Amino acid sequence: MNRVPMTVQGEQTLRDELERLKKVDRPRITQAIADAREHGDLKENAEYHAAREQQSFAEGRIQELEHKLSHAQIIDITTIPASGKVIFGATVTLIDVSDDRSVTYRIVGEDEADAKANLISVNSPIARAMVGKMEGDEVVVNAPGGDVIFEIETVAHLSAT
Repeated sequence: MNRVPMTVQGEQTLRDELERLKKVDRPRITQAIADAREHGDLKENAEYHAAREQQSFAEGRIQELEHKLSHAQIIDITTIPASGKVIFGATVTLIDVSDDRSVTYRIVGEDEADAKANLISVNSPIARAMVGKMEGDEVVVNAPGGDVIFEIETVAHLSAT
């Protein structure tokens, strides 16, 4: 399987979730199942079935996180010399050529993307249009409402805050 790019912060977020699932949620769910078993007939025990469903979800998520982390290629943008070129992990400020509005995005891995926080996936149309371009270049983004032209104002190699 191909390596999946991920920022240092993205890796830490997944590791934190994995640790919580293993050390907090898993024991709590196991105890809930044991408590529900003590209530008798399991066929009609809603608490037991709910706890088993939670267990199934948690174990599935643990496997998913372990798989993602084992295939992650961790990229620390702060260790790469700034060149003005848009690369994975860079924080890019764009100016919309049509109205001079500016917007700043950070290019991150799939699991880290959060449009509300201006974290965009490396696979998003806007990131694909920017990667490899330099400060001062214009990029055309194929948006649902038509093409949008941006100018790359700045490219920074910042760690997430």
